Amino acid sequence: MRGEDLTRRRVLGIGGALGLMAATGLAAAGGMARRPPTTGAELRSAVPLPPPFRVPLPVPPVLAPVGADRYEITQRATTAEILPGVRTPLWTYGGAFPGPTIESRRGRPITVTHHNELPVPTVVHLHGGRTPAASDGYPTDLVLPRDWHAGHGMHDPRAVVTERTREYTFPMDQRSALLWYHDHRMDFTAPAIWRGLAGLHIVRDDAEDALGLPAGPRELPLMIADRAFAADGAFAYPSLDPTLRELPGVHEPYVAGVLGDVILVNGAPWPVHEVDAARYRLRLLNASNARHYELEAVTEDGRRLDLVQVGADQGLLAGPVTHRVLPIAPAERYDVVVDFADVPVGSRVVLVNRLGVDRTRDVMAFRVARRAADDSRVPPVLATDLPTWRREDAVTVRDFAFRAGRVHGRHGWLIGGLPFDPARTDVTTNLGDVEVWRLVADVHHPVHLHLVGFRVLSRGGRPPLPHDAGLKDTVSLRPGESAEIITRFDGYRGRYLFHCHNAEHEDMAMMANLEVV
Repeated sequence: MRGEDLTRRRVLGIGGALGLMAATGLAAAGGMARRPPTTGAELRSAVPLPPPFRVPLPVPPVLAPVGADRYEITQRATTAEILPGVRTPLWTYGGAFPGPTIESRRGRPITVTHHNELPVPTVVHLHGGRTPAASDGYPTDLVLPRDWHAGHGMHDPRAVVTERTREYTFPMDQRSALLWYHDHRMDFTAPAIWRGLAGLHIVRDDAEDALGLPAGPRELPLMIADRAFAADGAFAYPSLDPTLRELPGVHEPYVAGVLGDVILVNGAPWPVHEVDAARYRLRLLNASNARHYELEAVTEDGRRLDLVQVGADQGLLAGPVTHRVLPIAPAERYDVVVDFADVPVGSRVVLVNRLGVDRTRDVMAFRVARRAADDSRVPPVLATDLPTWRREDAVTVRDFAFRAGRVHGRHGWLIGGLPFDPARTDVTTNLGDVEVWRLVADVHHPVHLHLVGFRVLSRGGRPPLPHDAGLKDTVSLRPGESAEIITRFDGYRGRYLFHCHNAEHEDMAMMANLEVV
């Protein structure tokens, strides 16, 4: 679809999207005016919680290869002291939460072999990876534990099921970026991530190395996640009973999403990190199931430090964008530089969540310990390899509504009025095609596309917001909001997904199939 026809559809697009919202009982203006700060309900911990900024920030270790570009991870249950003096059972990658960080180089393929020693099947998805379909972590491509005979996924004729061990191949034919890996099993993604199955993956390249951004100990990966704790120290979750028997989905009032009352960063509650009076590169991931954040860095005298964004989900921006407040939805990543040079030695900078209340308002703190030399910089040009897709390049325009509905007689979440079915193809596109997608939401929905990155073209018929800059793979739709994105479906043929990355929503059927042919 090109020329006048595409232009006419673009002009009509936002009106059509708003009409679709009206048909579902939402008024766009009313939805934006309400704009609730959260989608979901909060679990309250049943154990005493520590004061903030007492626990040191842990930095996940970098995973060592077992051979040339080969890695191995054993998924296993363990316990760890997350709250001081309290032991918490975990499901882990490699015995730690978060799992070990994998570092790879652009254009240098790697393989990661996962061994499943957990009591349930698992699926590993490299979120943000340009990955062949066989290694993308489709929700029914299960790695079974020993003696597992349940039927989840077996109704999918194309499911690839292995026992105990699976090798994932990642070509790394993609831009340098912060990715993450997590469990993606159909119906059970949310409790698996909640229990600990998440880790970071950093792709690096020579061009980024040469920019002079803060590096070494001044580059901090920060996985932000919320949790709640039961009386015995275990992670509380609505669908887990005392015997840890798995139950798919969640019950009221948590069907819109599960929120915890403890904020963890790299698995530590409200940690503190000692920094030099210098620039730091903070590589932020929102690994929460459903909680949204609006982050700001606040000094003890009330000043807000600049958050200089240098990268998005899919790597470096063309040039830096400065924020004072940065919204971040589940699964989004932001790469920001914060300069502590003007902060008095001995004082503290708090990373605050403006959407939080009481204990969930604090995220972590930085204590400025000393003056130090700093030869890092943030150059005005960061990357020159961003795609330049134009609307007129698109061969089609598609509309998708993300909204609540009924699934098998119970509450669920739908895309285009349909619940997820692994046996159904929802979208078929040709390898290399450029498409514009128009997305519309009833409540908060962070929409994630597998395989490809995209650019945000508009929100509600207006230009994208400052934090929409760069190449993304997850876009946060606010209640009653519409957005347009543009992408090129390149890389690989095969079956992929797009879905809401509120983990409870995706477990309750808010996923759809994308076939690249």
